[in-house]
Amino acid sequence: MDPKTAPRTRLFVTADLNAGEVIELEDGQIHHLVNVLRLTDGAPIALFNGRDGEWLAEIERAGKRHYRARIGQPLRDQESGPDLWLLFAPIKRRPIDLIGEKATELGAALLWPVITGRTNVARVNLERLGKGVIEAAQQCGRLGVPELRPPAPLGEVIAAWPAGRRLLVLDESGTAPPIAEVLGNAPPRGGDAILIGPEGGFARSELDAMAKQAFVRRVGMGRRILRAETAAIAALACWQALIGDWRAAGPEKIGK
Repeated sequence: MDPKTAPRTRLFVTADLNAGEVIELEDGQIHHLVNVLRLTDGAPIALFNGRDGEWLAEIERAGKRHYRARIGQPLRDQESGPDLWLLFAPIKRRPIDLIGEKATELGAALLWPVITGRTNVARVNLERLGKGVIEAAQQCGRLGVPELRPPAPLGEVIAAWPAGRRLLVLDESGTAPPIAEVLGNAPPRGGDAILIGPEGGFARSELDAMAKQAFVRRVGMGRRILRAETAAIAALACWQALIGDWRAAGPEKIGK
């Protein structure tokens, strides 16, 4: 089947995907397919799990409220996405949900809340964030979902930073070079990460400490003060446009 004619309804599952196998659907998935989308027995859907590509499947009714999916033919081979992480200071519920959703659409491979000195949100609902990330992945056509890491203090994150991965820190001080200038070359072999600070920005001591690390590059995002969620989306878009997979033609559609 041509991917352009593949089912518009996509589900992320954790099970392995192989032709002829049957996957039991979860209650939430059944509710969405049957009660929201009004799909019936035999309706085609697409399944993906982040490992085995995307597969055509059909809904099967196995009881009054019991549905499953029977796997058919493969639609797309698994492909690797951009090696890009997004780290961000936790903010209020709606903006953090927006960050998760848009970062997923923009191809982030990992999402990691980081506790800074000025972070004023004590708790991150990873379950809620994860559900939004899965919904965004299903909608945007990617073949996997970002990894979600539990919140960690900034100092611990920096101390355990993986060798070879560059960390782009958004600096509001006005002294950092523009992000487009820093991204003028290809990404490092170890991948890239973007760090967004809290409302009010990083403390000067935090910026000074990070600047001492060889893997850190401070970057500026212009003269206007951006909200954390806006800065995250803008930085990811810059990265994708300059050195990411936006440079290659793809099947993406606006307003799906």
